[in-house]
Order: sequence, then C-alpha cells, then structure tokens
Amino acid sequence: METTSPSVRLVSDLVTRIPEFRGAYDDHVFSQGGVLPHVFFWDVVQNTVPSFLGEDPAAADWRRTLDFLEEQSARGELGVDEVIVTSFLNDLPYPHEPGHAIVRELGPVMAARFVRIRPGG
Repeated sequence: METTSPSVRLVSDLVTRIPEFRGAYDDHVFSQGGVLPHVFFWDVVQNTVPSFLGEDPAAADWRRTLDFLEEQSARGELGVDEVIVTSFLNDLPYPHEPGHAIVRELGPVMAARFVRIRPGG
C-alpha cells in the first residue's frame, strides 16, 4: 500500500479546503502526470498575489490561503514546511514588485520563516 507523502497531502488538503484551487490542481495533474507539490505551489503564489492585489475576483481569497498555510506551518512537518518555505514564501514578491505588502499579512510562524530565508524582504 502506497502512503501519500506529507507534501502531496498538503496539496490535497489545500484543494479540499479551498476549492477555488481545483481547476489549477486538475490542470497540474494532467500536465505533470501526477502531483508535484513544488511545481503546484507556483500556481498557488500566482493565484494568491493577484487576489491580494484585488486583480482577480475569481481567485481564492488570499486570507483563506494564508490562514491554511499558517495552520499547516504550525504543525512543523518537514515535507510540508519544505514546500511552504521553498515554493510559497520564497516565491512571494520582492520589495520592488507589486504585492510585496502581502508579507506583512503572514501569520507568526510563516513570518518568522520568511525573515530567515529573505531577511531583506
């Protein structure tokens, strides 16, 4: 019996909790032939930042996404943390890019990790 990795479970749980990601998930699985969490989280960032900027009314509400990721980050599970830090936090806009203010909205666990990986913002 195959067990699901924590990072694949993270993607599955995100899509279950925030159904607006279902279309991106289905496209991802079709094009990648399965779930590649780090690749999928590029789509999550590309959905979350425009939602924060108010540019995409059809996007998942950025607050729900950040709340979900904060909750997952607080669990301290290695595979989950790796995806959130590497492929979400590290891909957020830089100070000179639109949407950078989203970093001020991160919960305490993600904010602490963000400062560690990108001390300059």
